Amino acid sequence: MDARKRVGWDEYFMGIARQAATRSTCDRKFVGAVIVRDRNILSTGYNGSIRGMPHCDEVDHELENGHCVATIHAEANAILQAAKNGVNISNSEIYTTASPCWNCFKLIANAGIKKIHYAEFYRDEKSFRVARQIGIELIHQPIQEEKG
Repeated sequence: MDARKRVGWDEYFMGIARQAATRSTCDRKFVGAVIVRDRNILSTGYNGSIRGMPHCDEVDHELENGHCVATIHAEANAILQAAKNGVNISNSEIYTTASPCWNCFKLIANAGIKKIHYAEFYRDEKSFRVARQIGIELIHQPIQEEKG
């Protein structure tokens, strides 16, 4: 492969987040997340139901205030997966296909993640304000369309 056509690290990890999103089981929004430190993948996640519970795309959505509350968000699942496997994610970065909601942002902040790369803005401005206050960097990282 010609080195000039090789994708950069940010594009590479966002592409993996996009691939993780293909596993999502809530068809209202397909979201994937990848936690990385020193260019190594520590954990991945996608939005889906509680383990052992039926998936939204099988039984329908449980909506409250226009949000499906049956699913665990991709960012939360990536953090939980790391915890379940004993993986330290402090001082890491997260790549996510949609900017985190307020609840996921709080988990990201308290997990010690220092950078959030997001492909598209999703609903919550509060995260941006608080991130500036506590020194978390939010980076808009649009997903690059594949070149054919």
